[in-house]
Amino acid sequence: MKKHINFHLILLTLLALMISVTSCVKDSFLDETLKTERDYSFYDTEQGIQELAVGAYYRVFSSPFASEYQFGTTNYGTDEFHLGGDKTNDIWNNYDSRFGSIIVTTRTNAQEFWDNVYVGIGLANQLIESATNIESTNPAIKNVALGEGYFLRAFNYLKLVRQYGGVPLKLTPSTTVELEFTRASAEEVLAQVISDFKQAYDLLDNSAGTPNKISKDAAAHFLAKAYLTRASEINDSWNSATKSADLDQVVALSNEVISHHPLAGNYQDLWYYTQPDGANESLPEMILSASFSRDPVLETYNQSHVFFTARYDDLPTMKRDLTGMRPYSRMAPTYFTYDVFDHIKDSRFWKTFRTKHRVNKGGDFSGTNYTAGVDLGILYIINSASDNRFAKTINNNDPGILYNGKTIPHVFVAHAADGVGLLANPRFPSLSKHFESDRTAINDNRGMRDEILARSAETYLMAAEAKIRQEKYSEALDYINTVRNRGAYKDGEDRSYYMDGAESYPTSAFSQPASDNSYMNENSYYESNNIPVTTASTDLTITSASALPAEDEAVIAKLGYSSNYDRMLCLVLNERTRELCGEWLRWEDLSRTKTLVARARAYNPEAAPNIQDYHNLRPIPQTFLDAIYTEGRPLTPAEKQAMQNPGY
Repeated sequence: MKKHINFHLILLTLLALMISVTSCVKDSFLDETLKTERDYSFYDTEQGIQELAVGAYYRVFSSPFASEYQFGTTNYGTDEFHLGGDKTNDIWNNYDSRFGSIIVTTRTNAQEFWDNVYVGIGLANQLIESATNIESTNPAIKNVALGEGYFLRAFNYLKLVRQYGGVPLKLTPSTTVELEFTRASAEEVLAQVISDFKQAYDLLDNSAGTPNKISKDAAAHFLAKAYLTRASEINDSWNSATKSADLDQVVALSNEVISHHPLAGNYQDLWYYTQPDGANESLPEMILSASFSRDPVLETYNQSHVFFTARYDDLPTMKRDLTGMRPYSRMAPTYFTYDVFDHIKDSRFWKTFRTKHRVNKGGDFSGTNYTAGVDLGILYIINSASDNRFAKTINNNDPGILYNGKTIPHVFVAHAADGVGLLANPRFPSLSKHFESDRTAINDNRGMRDEILARSAETYLMAAEAKIRQEKYSEALDYINTVRNRGAYKDGEDRSYYMDGAESYPTSAFSQPASDNSYMNENSYYESNNIPVTTASTDLTITSASALPAEDEAVIAKLGYSSNYDRMLCLVLNERTRELCGEWLRWEDLSRTKTLVARARAYNPEAAPNIQDYHNLRPIPQTFLDAIYTEGRPLTPAEKQAMQNPGY
């Protein structure tokens, strides 16, 4: 998959919102002639089936990252992120009166997610049918392509059911226009998802050895996720008969995947991105990734690097540069995200949030001359609520805060005596998991970094959650502690060291003086924690469900939990933030556990006044409701409302 994502596209739009069939082909070494005049008979050939699979991979896994709906539907409106200064797509975070089946004045409308997923389902249906019917004994068709088809269909329906609940089930390709659809229940959709993932699991193996190909382990991971979804609180009105067996399956499947995908030795290894298609994109921890590549003819497009980036280029002594990224500043961390980490023992915050920017423009500011490429220009202090060292937070030119003997021109503090903090500010430490500076120009959004869709750290936490649901808390802690202690500082580790995808700068074709770069290999660990330099190892082991870490106890107290079950579920959701923050999972995890409303009210300042229980599901797009028929006629307003999720 990795090196052959160049396509010519065959798109048969059979119903604007429900059925599309796309095929993508690349044979750059033998034939670069664009061919678009093909019919369904092409899918009767092995070549056609395999090329259809390539197109389906791109449509299902990669194309969402060329859009804004990927972050809008998975990270906005949660406890982890809120508005970061740019209000584009703020509707998805705020849950205000504009949020419904029709969404305007935003780059992410109500139907984009829905439409793209059903296009992927159309591709998967064609792949399943063609690979089933072809007279071939080729394992690459009968096993691999067929297994991929089942996986892709299940993957799409799992996304739909986690966002909308019950949705229309379309399980065969369409060769004519179809207009009549009914909603299946969430129970029916999840049963189909589980059946399809089982088929994929039985047909696939792990021989490809790359996360860019669907494997048996990928099927096992997502099958476990489907079982866990079915066993979650959002389905409690009907899941009692399956819950016990489902949780057993989550644990068994997770253990299988974990045995094949050891965690990276250092959390930083996951984010040590130095070039497209580099070594860190295929670490054993990786289970499945969306593919992107440097090859310009591929026209792949990943813009995830722009959404989490704070403004830095509009401050004195600073300017925009390739290593600083393009600062869309769509999403900023909340105080839940700042405070849920043990900032002294846990390395994960310091390894995935950029807290320092070097001066890259230079010049005089407040009577001091700053040298580009040398002086520190921006410092974020992420401290504890009990820290009373700081009296103000905006351009804190405190003479006591120095770097190389000079006052730092721009200092922003999470917890300060005046209470201003970071929420009212377009300044925040940027999540850097998606950063890359191998792009072709400062303002080029076309990223080439693969996006992680599944890794085994999440598999550990799914197993832990299943154990919590079985009330086997000590066993749950075994899984949680394995993940936590990978994130703990190792003996001799330099805690002030930082790196991110700006390390890929040397591979860019764009020429820029080194002094123009704002990136630096330092974090604000010591400045924030105000402790002496230390390099001793740390331990993040939790020994008892009744004595959780202080940062977790603070969340539990704020949310008002008291039972062991609620406390432990809170712990695992907190641990998912510490490990998986910004990895396209949060909204669905809070929705399925029915913790979304309480957590958004507690930690998301724009969402808090508006979010209601019905926001645990998304609105069915109005474009779909207006397009479908029943008994040969369009739906009446009452019938449309009956098909809509309650509250919209």
